[in-house]
This record gives sequence, structure tokens and C-alpha cells, in this order.
Amino acid sequence: MKVVAVGNQKGGVGKTTTAVNLSAALALLGQRVLLIDLDPQANSTSGLGVEADGNDSLYPVLLGQADIRSKIQPTRLERLSIIPSSMDLAGVEIELARADDHLTRLRVLLQGLKPNDLFEFCILDTPPSLGVLMTSALASADEVIIPLQCEWYGLEGLAKIVHVLEKIRESGANPTLKLEGIVMTMFDSRTNLARQVVEEVSNFFPGEMYKTFIPRSIKLGEAPSHGKTIFEHDSSGIGSQAYLALAQEFLVRHAATGPLLAGH
Repeated sequence: MKVVAVGNQKGGVGKTTTAVNLSAALALLGQRVLLIDLDPQANSTSGLGVEADGNDSLYPVLLGQADIRSKIQPTRLERLSIIPSSMDLAGVEIELARADDHLTRLRVLLQGLKPNDLFEFCILDTPPSLGVLMTSALASADEVIIPLQCEWYGLEGLAKIVHVLEKIRESGANPTLKLEGIVMTMFDSRTNLARQVVEEVSNFFPGEMYKTFIPRSIKLGEAPSHGKTIFEHDSSGIGSQAYLALAQEFLVRHAATGPLLAGH
């Protein structure tokens, strides 16, 4: 099981949209996926139409009061499971901060899932902050995908999170953490600004930037309000096409194949 954190400490960049729809697309392409919502705002949870309370989240698991496998729930989508979140998860920030092993506790829990071969990929939707939950996710992940909005402020945020990745590696908490890729979101090819931001990122991270760009789309914004993925809300639109293409590119990078991959 490959653990992939979707992270950016800046809000409003399409992080949760990417976590949910990349997970759904990978499941559609034949991969078994576990989405873990680590954001106390629980947007991934509600975006999939899942209702959860504090007992359903990782809160008791991180405090050693429950088994992580007991929190895995199926979703409407075949091959896609979720560990939901709730506002109660915000309290774990304080409790974990007091623990000496706060950076590695989640990593140990996820390592326990790997030998079971239940999932090909575990996607972590992280909070838009650099708190304990975010750093725990980075210390637990094999790799990180950074969604980046096509605006100049996005470039500033990119520099910060890349710096944080370096610090996590240097601290010894996760020395093999890899920047897997940068996904350009809210892309509008009609604007010079979007093209300039893409050019800047491609100059500095030519091997990491995904070739698939996620466009600005009203449907992508609407889907979470209905508790649906973009594939359920607008199956033939530009948003679903983009996230399916992103998932295909992701699988090529990981040399993985799914039964539906060749048909798309």
C-alpha cells in the first residue's frame, strides 16, 4: 500500500477536491483505495456524502483507544473506502502535541495496514495548516502531491510546503519522503497569469509537475454540496475528464495498471 498525502498549507487550492476525485478516479480505474480525512473540517467526508461523528474518525485511534481497521467504511463507489473525519479531530492536535511520538504515531498505524494488502493506495486529505495533523501526515506518507492554484500566491505557498518537506526529511521523522507531484488546479488557459504560473512551476519542478491540469469548473465546485464525486455529479464534463486523466497519469508514474485503464 502506497501512502500519498495530498497537502498544501494554503486553503482554497483544490486540495480536498483533488483528494476526493483522485481517489474516486483511481477506484474507477480498478485500484483499491482508502481515503483518510485528516481535516477536522471533514470536507472529504461530507463531499462523499458520509455522515460521521467523533467515534468514526481517527481521533480514538490516534489516542490508542481503537483499532484503525474498525474505522474503515465503504463508500458508494466500488473499491473506494474512507476513514471519515469530524470536528472532534481538532482536539487531537492538542493531545498529540504533548506526546513524544506525535510525529510517528500515525505512521505506525498506517504501517500496520500495509501487510494486509487491503488497498493499493491510501490517500491522506490533510488540513490547510502546518499543525500536528499535517506534520503527522507528512511523517507518515511515502510521497506527497501538492495541489497548486494557478495564481502568484500559490507559488509562495509552494515554496513553504517544499521547505516543510525538507524539514521532515532532515528531522529523521521520514527521511525517504518524496515530492511525488504538483497538480495545477483552477487552470484557465484564457488568462496570461495561469500560463505564467504554470511556466514558473515547470521551470523549477519539471519532473514533478503533472501534465494534466485541473480546469476551473462550476461543476467541480457544486459536486461536494451534493455529497458526490465529480464522476457522479457530472460524469462527462471537463472536471471528470481531467481527474480521470490525472489518475491515469498517476498510475503510469507508479507503473500500476487497473482493469479499466486500457479502455480509457
